Amino acid sequence: MPIKTAVIGAGYLGKFHVEKYAQLPDSQLVAVVDSDPETAAGLANRFGVEALTDYRALLGKIDAASISVPTSLHHSIARELLQHGIHVLVEKPVTVTLKEAEELIQLAKEQKCVLQVGHLERFNAALLALGEMLNQPKFIETHRLAPYKARATDVNVILDLMIHDIDIIMSLLKSDIVDIAASGAKVLSESIDIANARIQFANGCIANVTASRVSLKAERKMRIFQEENYISVDFQNRILSRHCKGEGESAPGIPKIESNETVYENDDPLKTEIAAFLNAVKTGTPPLVSGEDGHRALKTAIQIGDILGPINIA
Repeated sequence: MPIKTAVIGAGYLGKFHVEKYAQLPDSQLVAVVDSDPETAAGLANRFGVEALTDYRALLGKIDAASISVPTSLHHSIARELLQHGIHVLVEKPVTVTLKEAEELIQLAKEQKCVLQVGHLERFNAALLALGEMLNQPKFIETHRLAPYKARATDVNVILDLMIHDIDIIMSLLKSDIVDIAASGAKVLSESIDIANARIQFANGCIANVTASRVSLKAERKMRIFQEENYISVDFQNRILSRHCKGEGESAPGIPKIESNETVYENDDPLKTEIAAFLNAVKTGTPPLVSGEDGHRALKTAIQIGDILGPINIA
């Protein structure tokens, strides 16, 4: 039996959530919710579902929902849904504060509900294919660059963009952080628009993480350096490449390098993410990106933000 679903927040990201829920066989899309009646109606009419302006009208009508609203509203909406036994996929960052995230995690456990956090890059096929390629990384470098967009300025660039790479790195290393150094600057908004963090882990790995929302070009890349090989993940173009030390030399004193590259052209990370959420709801299995994962990434992002100055959330 399909899971009755809804999307709360029909803005830039929300409209894509609506499209995927309408396509997936495990979903029966019931409603679209937005504070703007015209926005809600426009999207709801397109898919033949109910348009609502108050998410509370969903209570008793659905089993699961995506929350794609400003970060400051994540906690209150997710809390009420969970209290009524509704499974939740909430966009990142999970909440404004760690205490709010902890409350949602505990509530989800008590209600036996799925709480999944929308760290979308975890579902990028190029990242999912890393698999056995990963072997004790020594150094990780990431660049997440984007042109300036007004829609995401309710949070700084750390919570807007860098948190993706923080989450990925922590999920790959599974090691405690022992030190963080950071620098950044305000450029076009009232909060940090470009930042760099150097994160040292207990296992010896160093991550050098850069995020900018004031760049002329878009780039989302991660490079992982290990003994005798390095791996590159291009999230934007969904390319996974590996460069390894081979047999012999390419020139005197220079090791031969063997390279291979895979392009995942038909990848749809959002559809994969929502399908995984629905599967967790259906089977009762833990989600790939749990509330605890969201809390862990948020904690590190806040630590970096505190080094640079107060985090500004509207």
